[in-house]
Amino acid sequence: MSRESGGSRRRAREFALQGLYQWLLAGTAPAAIREQLAEAGGFARCDAQFFDRLWPGVTGEFDALVDAFAPYLDRPPQELSPIEKAVLAIGAWELLRQPEVPYRVAINEAVDLAKSYGGTDGYKYVNGVLDRLAAVARPAEVEARRRAS
Repeated sequence: MSRESGGSRRRAREFALQGLYQWLLAGTAPAAIREQLAEAGGFARCDAQFFDRLWPGVTGEFDALVDAFAPYLDRPPQELSPIEKAVLAIGAWELLRQPEVPYRVAINEAVDLAKSYGGTDGYKYVNGVLDRLAAVARPAEVEARRRAS
């Protein structure tokens, strides 16, 4: 993946995080949020194809994604901050629905989102939760990486 491709995907994740935050707090319809995001400055520089898989994937399967990472939380999902919940949902979607994205990339991108937008040390929590989800969702990939290390 080229640097630009990675950067444009990162921007797509950032826009998805912004949209999820609005969706979780205000309950605005995902389609309306998608329109607002598309008109936002900088959206043209994101990977629109990736965003157009990510956005409906995460909003359409949000409850299932929360259910997927909930066993690895130390508290009920409703006690997560909106940013933590949104970042974990994005990471879970990538781990569960995007096998072409290496699991470490999915986790690292979620950790970077948490570092940029979440609370202090929230990224450590995101890393731990997604690492445990990856071990279940992608056991062969995780084991192969551990053996190679």
